[in-house]
This record gives sequence, C-alpha cells and structure tokens, in this order.
Amino acid sequence: MSSKRDFYEVLGIQKGASEADIKKAYRLMAKKYHPDLNQGDKTSEARFKEVNEAYEVLSDKDKKARYDQFGHAGVDPSYGAGAGGFGGFGGFGGGGGFGFDDLGDIFNMFTGTSGFGSTSRKRTGPQKGQDINYELDLEFSEAVFGAKKELNIHRNEVCTDCHGSGAKAGSEVENCKACNGTGEVRFAQNSLFGRTISVRPCEECGGEGKKVKDPCTTCAGKGFVRKNRKITIDVPAGVDTGMVMPLKGEAHNGTKGGPAGDVNIHFKVKPSKIFRRKDNDVYEEVLISITQAALGAEINVPTLEGDTKYTLVEGTQTGTTFKLKGKGIPNVRYAGQRGDLYFTVKVDTPKKLSEQQKEILRSFAATLGEDVENGKSFFGKMKDAFGK
Repeated sequence: MSSKRDFYEVLGIQKGASEADIKKAYRLMAKKYHPDLNQGDKTSEARFKEVNEAYEVLSDKDKKARYDQFGHAGVDPSYGAGAGGFGGFGGFGGGGGFGFDDLGDIFNMFTGTSGFGSTSRKRTGPQKGQDINYELDLEFSEAVFGAKKELNIHRNEVCTDCHGSGAKAGSEVENCKACNGTGEVRFAQNSLFGRTISVRPCEECGGEGKKVKDPCTTCAGKGFVRKNRKITIDVPAGVDTGMVMPLKGEAHNGTKGGPAGDVNIHFKVKPSKIFRRKDNDVYEEVLISITQAALGAEINVPTLEGDTKYTLVEGTQTGTTFKLKGKGIPNVRYAGQRGDLYFTVKVDTPKKLSEQQKEILRSFAATLGEDVENGKSFFGKMKDAFGK
C-alpha cells in the first residue's frame, strides 16, 4: 500500500544493523543530500527529507521495534495507527494509539464506505513540523560545569509572503481535479476477502485536496522557506555522552497551523586526559615517589576545580585508592548533588640513578636484611638454612 522506500534501504544498511552503523549511515547520507550542498536540486532535497525520516524512526528504539514488526504502518499515523502507533491500544477514542478514526480507516479499506470517519481530515489538518537531531560536541570541562553554546539550525519556516498557502498573493487555490478535493483516491482490488475498496493519498496534490494555480515566487509554491537560525543554549552542568536535551518548537515549522518540531540535542563529550568518568564519579592516577610512599607526605591531587592538598600516611602502598567526597561531577537531574573523586596512588620508580644513589639504596636494603645482589632477603636466607 505504501509508496515509501524501506527505511533500511534509504540509509543503505541491512536490517539488524547496530545503533552505531545506523548513525554512521545517516551522517553519510545526510551530508550527501544536504540542501546546502545541492542547492536547487529537487531530487537531493527529497532524498534528504527521506533520509531524515528514516533516521528518526531507526534511531528510536520503540519506533524501530514497531517498524521492524509492522513496517511503515507501525510508525506512520497516515496509515491509521494514530498518534501512538502500534505502541499500545489505549482504548477507543482515548489518549492511546487506537481510536475511532483508526476503525474508520480499516472499515474504509475493506468496504469502500465512509465507516466511522474520513482519513482526509487527518492529512489536511494541522501537522507538527519535523524534529531535528543535532549532535553537539563538548569539551570535558564544558560537560562538567555547563556552558553557553551557539547552535546553527537549518529549518523550514512558514513563508511570510504567502503565509504557508504556497499561492501567490491574489491567486486562487483550486480543488484538485484528480481527487475532487478529497485528498484521496480509491481503487478496487481483489483479495481473500473478496472485492475490496482501498484508499490512498492522492499523488497529484499530495493528499492536500487543493492545488495552487499561481505559485508564490518566494517559496516556489512550497509554503515554506529554508532559513538558518542561531540559537544560544545553556548546557546544564553534568551532562554526558548519550544524553539528549530537547528544545521544544525550535525545529521545522508545522503546516496548516501545526506546532513546530523539536530540536533534539545529542551530547558527545570528549574524553579527559586526566580523569575517567563513571556516572557522576571520576577516577584518576596520581604518581608519588618512593620516599613519599615510605615516609608519608602532603601531595597535590588534581581535581575538577584544580589541585588540592592530601596527606599520605607513611607506608602507603602502590595501588591504594583514596576518596574525595563530593569532588566528582554535578548531578544533572538533582541540583546540589555531586559524585565523588577517587584517586589511586602509583609509586613512580626512578629509572636513572647515580652510583651514589644506588649505594644509598643498597645500604638501606642491607638494613632490611635484603641481599640485593643475589636476590635473597634475610628471611629468604633463613628458609634456606632450615631446608624449607
């Protein structure tokens, strides 16, 4: 029934592709067909829209699952799935995914009568604009403490000259002759249920039921124009890779008075050269000398805010981990809460020693009963003496 291409085919991947493969394929296709790189190319513009639609579904786990099971019918409201798709049957006419309009669509398909309602009303009514997925790269410090970032958003906006009608000022908008203004065409076909009447959107008018006689010269009859908008946002402190922040109503404008879509900001945080993050805690290694480990010392420990003093007790062993409470990353969901910082000390063994330094160490080893030259400690020689 659908004239749409398979979403996996659109992105050039196989069904079952991983999330990373889907994202990689989307980036390649989006770059290839981006309107800014193919100005005036209607085919590339259509492909770009097709690629975005495919990625919107396949990048969403719930939508992808419905698409894999039901195809386009599982994610496209125009197929009678309603706002909730096949995600759940919330009761007739309620807030769930199946209502009287859906029953009407099914009834129409098998009987050719009006059933409970017409599908054309949904196609020609207000439609929300498409969402935009925006990947924002952040430095580690920007993710920890938050930052102001400026985004460049390319979006479709309602044409101010024709106010979205697509018609030149003073020109007429007439009913489509192919569908007599209904926005849909019906055709008979034979099936297991006998002869049935199927309904599909009119290709001549795109399901609108209307055709512009004299198109607006500003938007070429589309009803919208492509514009670049700069948006300044406050990145919350504590965000991490994989988190998404929606900007309501900042994406493509809706049609027929529908609301604008949302810009979904996908954060990608660059790794730190010092710290390793796990949830809101951070981990690091701190090098100390042999004398600091043996005698104890006050050392400088790098933290997210800068170095802080910490006193090691004498006899600290390499690999020992210490905790600095509340020195981790702010919790992005709960203001005032922070994770902890864990640092592990690692004894830095000197690699180049002078003869004097070596002699001092040999003398020190002798006081401990160690035979450095023969690899025998005092206790090792005692075991040999008793034959153990």
